[in-house]
Amino acid sequence: MLLLGCIKEVSDYELVVSLPNGLSGFVPVTQISDAYSKMLSKQVAQGELLEDLNSLPDMYSPGTLVRCIVTSVEKSADGRRSIKLSLDPRKVNKGLNASALASGMLLSGFVSSVEDHGYLIDIGVSGTHAFLPRQKAQNYIKAVKRGPDLKIGQNLNCVIVEVKNGGRVVRLSIDRSEVAASLATEQQNWTLSNLLPGLVVKARVQKVAPLGIKVSFLSSFTGIVDFMHMDPEKSTNYSPHQVMKACILSVHPTSKVVRLTLRQSFLHPGGSPNQLSNDRMGAVVEESTVKAFYKQFGAFFELDDGTLAFARLKHLSKNRKSFKPGAFKAGCKHKCRIIDYSLMDEMCIVSLKYKVIEARFLQYQDIHTGDVVQGKVLALKPIGMQVKVTDGIRGLVPSMHLADVILKQPEKKYNIGDEVQCRVLECNPGGKKLILTLKKSLVQSKLPVLSNYEDAKPGLITHGFVVCAKEFGCIVKFYNDVKGLVPKNELSSEPISCPDKVFHDGQVVKVMVLKCEPQQERLLLSFRLSSKPAPEDKKECTPKKTEEVKYQIGEMVDVKVLKKKHNGLQVSILEDEGNVIAWIPTVHLSDFVVNCKLLWHCLREGDVLPRVMCLSDKGEHITLSRKSAVISAVQEEQVVRSFSEIQPGMLLTGYVRNVMPFGVFVEFPFGVTGLAPKVSMSDKFVTDTKDHFVVGQTVIAKVMSIDEEKQRVLLNLKVSECSSGDSAAESFALLNQYFKEMKEIRNLLRRRGEPSVAQGLCELVPGKELQLVVQDVKEDGTALFSGSCVTGLTVTATRYHLGDKNIVPGEKTKALVLHVDALTSRVYVSLQEELLKQRP
Repeated sequence: MLLLGCIKEVSDYELVVSLPNGLSGFVPVTQISDAYSKMLSKQVAQGELLEDLNSLPDMYSPGTLVRCIVTSVEKSADGRRSIKLSLDPRKVNKGLNASALASGMLLSGFVSSVEDHGYLIDIGVSGTHAFLPRQKAQNYIKAVKRGPDLKIGQNLNCVIVEVKNGGRVVRLSIDRSEVAASLATEQQNWTLSNLLPGLVVKARVQKVAPLGIKVSFLSSFTGIVDFMHMDPEKSTNYSPHQVMKACILSVHPTSKVVRLTLRQSFLHPGGSPNQLSNDRMGAVVEESTVKAFYKQFGAFFELDDGTLAFARLKHLSKNRKSFKPGAFKAGCKHKCRIIDYSLMDEMCIVSLKYKVIEARFLQYQDIHTGDVVQGKVLALKPIGMQVKVTDGIRGLVPSMHLADVILKQPEKKYNIGDEVQCRVLECNPGGKKLILTLKKSLVQSKLPVLSNYEDAKPGLITHGFVVCAKEFGCIVKFYNDVKGLVPKNELSSEPISCPDKVFHDGQVVKVMVLKCEPQQERLLLSFRLSSKPAPEDKKECTPKKTEEVKYQIGEMVDVKVLKKKHNGLQVSILEDEGNVIAWIPTVHLSDFVVNCKLLWHCLREGDVLPRVMCLSDKGEHITLSRKSAVISAVQEEQVVRSFSEIQPGMLLTGYVRNVMPFGVFVEFPFGVTGLAPKVSMSDKFVTDTKDHFVVGQTVIAKVMSIDEEKQRVLLNLKVSECSSGDSAAESFALLNQYFKEMKEIRNLLRRRGEPSVAQGLCELVPGKELQLVVQDVKEDGTALFSGSCVTGLTVTATRYHLGDKNIVPGEKTKALVLHVDALTSRVYVSLQEELLKQRP
């Protein structure tokens, strides 16, 4: 069925469309147009965003009229019908063919391509190429203010200006004045098989009845204007043979019944229906006056502001038995509530039901975080419980929140249809997302609701729930996804050696805020609710001990090098005025093993290292890391905080903890470890594990399997298995990071005024061309070189990199730098012509 609709809501994945007679339908993102669907498929295949692919909110806005076709009508478990629609012109305009196209026709089309002089438009007619000149689009582009160009997938009302070659080529216009003035005429040869909604026609009244008007148009067609699309006061003022403008609303595919509207907003194509102000939605009208009553449908009312409203039969009374038709005679007064607005009917939808009028919530916007709501159990699923709050509001209670303790068999506690009292953990009206909890400790809590970091003032005491208990402490979550850390020393007045044995996920706890940094969304908490400050006379002006200051894993700090040891650097954390001592192992100075040793060699006492991440905080020992891959994984939440979060197939960034003859142990941030057996270490055959990995090496591991009982994780380190998809992009990113660190090392050497050898190394970068003199050629074909630019360095080229050249000692030659080993002062070069020629 073809319908004229008006966009009501726009999200990334669908359009909600208002349809005539108070109905609504949904257009999935895949039903916009063929060109847009192809771009979506391409983006999914490539796994990265396309620059010229615009989201639905970028192209569509509420209030826009669109032609659509019904693709399916589905019935849900609760009896509600869901209407699926499509805007694809190949479906909407399927009744048209090239020979039927005529000048002056108003069609809907979609931008399929942007060209130099205009746009190719998809009008859904096979064998026809439709072109929109750029000058015919400028007026429209300026008016809609959505950028300097039309976008692929954008919906347009197009007037055919010229038809060539029997309809194989048509020229279009979207000029607002031309579109608004368009009128369907007999000369355009419309037929019942290709008639489209949205066409404005001249109609002649044939018959006037209480429920509508029968009209004729385009000479031979007849149609109906129902009571929703004519003013009840004017229904008796229409007379036979009267001529007026009308707009086609729908065309039934089998019965060919055509319905039209006489409302002014639809009589000028390209316009928009009148909308309801936001403050009126949900408003209770104390006195609304009955204007007309239709026993099969419902009643019209005049509201306190003079606007018309409609109430369906089921909303006129509590049930059919209590319905009294005599109460809805013209002039009778009733209390009602505005529950919706039909854009296509330009009319408020109201309800007279007492429970609706008194309802606390009508739409998602009425619900706030922390509200206690009543609901009814709709379904129990593995992820949790679906709850019906009102007819139009649904929520989810995650499995963790079904009770104060984790329920293994929730179906034994809850039945479908049970009334439940919940508390709102999170509400996102835009995405119609509502997360609830059934934990009595939270539902009945009288303490303040913590729903944003700005409200987390030191000393605030509130309720939260544990989401992670590890050796470093507990992570506690509140409302709106606000979360904070309770360090190990703040878990209790008595020492707790194993927090995970004392606290469990989902446990409701009472906490006190110690410190909050809203900008960084960092929150430090304590389970010790009574603060006992030290007496003034006992305070000592001594440096803080490490155990008095706790750092959250993933926290970024700046540090100063205090002392170099053979296996790492002792540093002080600058944020705490240098009073907190921490440790950076040499293997954690870089993702690259060779750079770790080089950085350790270059750094000096007093050097400052910015943005180092806290890796662990165990008692007196704070360990830090500069591994950029590990830092990125933590910051992008591509990590697991506990064993329970691990799932087979996950790709995780970690570092080698130990290399054993039978495999490699890998540790991840937050302390989770796993084993990569020998057979899963490399794509090559592994004889000796130590030939493939070293302790501290950064790796990407794929989770193969987990043993929950023994808390063991088996990993795969094969490169072929551990790529996220675009292996070339990943490789270039790693190379880029390597060269970035090498540049940092060269800058360190330059600033220090190192000896001439070190200064020479700074100037040598891969890809640099050198003028060298052959010093010696060894029996294995390796050549040694010298030169003024490499004084004090060992410069060598393998037999392969000599190419086809037969060189002799004393000969001058050009060479390209391949690699510089700063620790051994060795430079590797190539004499191959193809490499020298490629140099820019």
